[in-house]
Amino acid sequence: MSEKVPSSSSHSNTLADLLPNAAREHGSAAAFKFKNDSGVWETSSFDQVLDEVRELSLGFVELGVEPGDRLSILGNTRPEWTLFDFAAMTAGAVVVPIYQTNSPNECEYVLEHSGARFIVVEDQEQLEKIQAVRDSLPDLEQIIMMLGEAEGAISMAELKKRGAAVDSSTFKDRYEAVTRDDVCKIVYTSGTTGPPKGCVLSHGNYRATLDMADEADILGAGETTFLFLPLAHVFALLVQYGALDVGGTIAYWERDPLRIVPSLAEVKPENFPSVPRIFEKVHDTIIAGAANAGGIKAAMFKWAIRVGMRMREVEDEGKTPGFLLKKEYEIADRLVLSKIRDVFGGRLKIALTGAAPIDPEILRFFHAAGINLLEAWGMTETSTGGTANLPGAQEVGTVGRPLPGVDAKISEDGELLVRGDNVFQGYYRNEEATREVLVDGWLHTGDLASIDDDGYVTITGRKKEIIITAGGKNITPVNIEAMIKRHPLVSHCVVIGDRRPYLVALITLDQEALSQFAAEQGTLDEPAAMAGNEEVQETIEKHIEEVNTHFAPVEQVKRFQVLPADLTQEGGELTPTMKLKRPVITTKYAEQIEALYST
Repeated sequence: MSEKVPSSSSHSNTLADLLPNAAREHGSAAAFKFKNDSGVWETSSFDQVLDEVRELSLGFVELGVEPGDRLSILGNTRPEWTLFDFAAMTAGAVVVPIYQTNSPNECEYVLEHSGARFIVVEDQEQLEKIQAVRDSLPDLEQIIMMLGEAEGAISMAELKKRGAAVDSSTFKDRYEAVTRDDVCKIVYTSGTTGPPKGCVLSHGNYRATLDMADEADILGAGETTFLFLPLAHVFALLVQYGALDVGGTIAYWERDPLRIVPSLAEVKPENFPSVPRIFEKVHDTIIAGAANAGGIKAAMFKWAIRVGMRMREVEDEGKTPGFLLKKEYEIADRLVLSKIRDVFGGRLKIALTGAAPIDPEILRFFHAAGINLLEAWGMTETSTGGTANLPGAQEVGTVGRPLPGVDAKISEDGELLVRGDNVFQGYYRNEEATREVLVDGWLHTGDLASIDDDGYVTITGRKKEIIITAGGKNITPVNIEAMIKRHPLVSHCVVIGDRRPYLVALITLDQEALSQFAAEQGTLDEPAAMAGNEEVQETIEKHIEEVNTHFAPVEQVKRFQVLPADLTQEGGELTPTMKLKRPVITTKYAEQIEALYST
């Protein structure tokens, strides 16, 4: 890979020199925005962030961190995560992120497999996970804490103090010695179909993706990006680097899921990257609120959405709206659409969704309200980036076109293949798996897809998730699940049917929608009790019957079971980005599945 300096706002060559270069250009501008202990939003400038990173980086050097050493970070998305990330990279270390929701055994797997010598933990809770498995990690030498102090760990303040003893010129020497070919991250996949694999990403891989984002003009200088996604995921990492790269501000969430929407209203960001579930919840809440208002307000809401959709259609066709449509839109916007935008703070330029499929109807709804909700596709193996819908170049129902520098094609069996400088180096300590996915320079993504004449990519399913019925029919469950999930009562849906005579579904209930439904029925809303509620069963059954009309007989769900509790990360059924762990679910609910086929 060449050592050329890309044309980016920070003029960085690697992620190691990204922050120093960005600070030189945007020194006094706000880099971080976060709530302090008093509940007040405050900011840190690029200069302040760089000063802290320098202190921590030199502390790592004094601690014995050498270029190429694996250093893990375990914690919630917060400013300190970013500080330690850049401190490790500027010292030449390879960062190995771990999800804050991981169990002690899952942490043990990543640390042992990567051979990490050091780990930064967020607090006492995360420290206890590592202490529980410490005896089985001979390579692990030091634990550093972001917050607080504890026996057997080095505090953030102590690390900075140690760094004061190191020649300050070492900081620049270390980060300038990092090349684009050096490994930047080893990011472990979520393990939806098997044990996690460590994706080796070089500085050049991530820098290539940032260059693609720069060329696509996704993030801008001086813009605020609200970040709540887990920084152990490549999507969040790219957002973090991209915002700082162009001189933007990262606004960190309050680490409370119930505070995401209120924080958006307070921060008023220009950019909001998220997984589909957040947009689904906001959409469902707004729709339910309008329905509850009833009468003329509910009718006005529906009318306003229709007007918004007509306006977007005219704009997308490059036409000028007529006098009547303009006037209708002015009224619709004042009474309804602007209030939907205000949920996100009212200044949103781009809302980006990825990591999982999103219902096209939700995209159309937000587009009607004037919210540029864009769907993109990528994977850990592509350093996040791959394809994206962009302002002025979007097609609802697709994941957009390949980003600049990415080539895409469809194999004979329908698999999406991509290549580009953003494609990873391979799986750490797993040459066999690497050879399976990297063939002649092309990454075999595992996604089934199509590409239309205009270059837009549509993902139709996962090769490993294809259901082959007892009759030999191939069925993609994702499409069926997505339509069943459109009902407000449905939180998650898992379609089963591999080697079976017909399809069945496991359904979980959405607690907020369930509470409203229970209030209307005058019954309790506890999920376990409501799972067998006759009205709930009839409602879900009618919905599935309607969904079945959109599919061929072999693709129709014949029976279903409402589970007593929702699927969760803590229960092991979902990844941190809310993807289904199908092997876990089918094993955990084997008895319920068998009952659907035996009665």
